[in-house]
Amino acid sequence: MLRIDWGVPISPDAIELLASMRPHTGVFTMVGHKGDIMLIHFRESLEALNQVEHALGRAGLYSSFEVVDSYVSVVELGLYESTAKFYAEMREKGIAPYSPEWDAAAGETLERQRKAMAVRLYPEIPDTKYACFYPMDRKRGEQDNWYTVPMDTRARLMHEHGLNGRRYAGKVKQVISGSIGWDDWEWGVDLFANDPLDFKRLIYEMRYDEVSAVYAEFGNFYVGVQQKAEDLPSLFE
Repeated sequence: MLRIDWGVPISPDAIELLASMRPHTGVFTMVGHKGDIMLIHFRESLEALNQVEHALGRAGLYSSFEVVDSYVSVVELGLYESTAKFYAEMREKGIAPYSPEWDAAAGETLERQRKAMAVRLYPEIPDTKYACFYPMDRKRGEQDNWYTVPMDTRARLMHEHGLNGRRYAGKVKQVISGSIGWDDWEWGVDLFANDPLDFKRLIYEMRYDEVSAVYAEFGNFYVGVQQKAEDLPSLFE
């Protein structure tokens, strides 16, 4: 998230660079006081993400804007159902968890899933008008501790949670990313839609799912309107 320095013109080189980064970088003017610009970068590695930050700095973006917040995470897919199925198969075969046979089978399963879901693992910025980002945690250390819930129960709760999300397929694109060990929260959620009321309704309805109502904690919400990079100078004149 960036805040404009109204006394410094926006660098033409930075604008040209941002424009060239589509569709893996999205530019959003923010609604509210938390910032002026939200940049969303999707890259295949931390090194590539780091290079984007340095390239924008060299192009002069940070002479015009001050970074007021950031979030780093890696795209994750919800695999509770397939994980629960894998655990059941291993139990039926009598294979001990984390044994060499277990690790080999897990590696084969993950590789198949990685190939089948490559498009979801490496997303592009959708051509939608609005975006909403927020970080979240699963509760731990309280009376209701997500990390002590058995796998089968977690799989059931996440399945029920996902049913609400699927009702908004075609209206809201969701990108879920994990950040345990990388940032202050455990997950980040990006929502993209042409009607901002759609992700408002989606988030509201999901609050009633047990997995959210009992186990979820949420950080700040950031909402933005997607812009073409080349239009930024006229927006901040």
